[in-house]
Amino acid sequence: MNKLFLNFSILLLSLLLVSGKCFSADIVKDELVEKTLAGKKFENPYKPYKYNYEDTRSIPVRLSIISDINSEKDIQEGQDIVFIVRNDVYFKGKKIIKKGDWVYATVETILKSGMNGIPASIIFSDFRFEGLESAKFTDTFEKFGQDRSLWVFPLKWALTPLPPTGSLTNFIKGGHAKLKTGEVFEIYYHPYW
Repeated sequence: MNKLFLNFSILLLSLLLVSGKCFSADIVKDELVEKTLAGKKFENPYKPYKYNYEDTRSIPVRLSIISDINSEKDIQEGQDIVFIVRNDVYFKGKKIIKKGDWVYATVETILKSGMNGIPASIIFSDFRFEGLESAKFTDTFEKFGQDRSLWVFPLKWALTPLPPTGSLTNFIKGGHAKLKTGEVFEIYYHPYW
């Protein structure tokens, strides 16, 4: 009986595998997409730079924002933000970035504050300096809000013996990410990339 059941199972499995066979050409064809894209040219926005990214030599560039921002209300993803350079930057005795220059960066991602004290964060990318390639600068800078999880989790575990009270700490949210004009941060210029 077991041998008959095993043979029947193998036969059934084989039929399912063979009947489920399909060809990728059948899946990929889509007439609506082909009509919509007919005659349009697309260019890849990625520029393949040929740099030696293993070189670790870098020059710090100190920046600060020109007006206060808050992750909760002042900015959106994709928005350009203006920073000001706080120091002159020299490479091989030549000034390449002047103190007071404006630098544009893009708000790449905004992560809202989460439950259990997880903080919000803002990720800035694509720092654009006049006359210099953006690929030679630090990719991103991330600003975090206040991390309250460091005291929320111990509180949660302390309240766990009292059945519903430990779960109430889930509603404690982390701090908003704020960047003020007085805050100075560094990104790095990698001249040998």
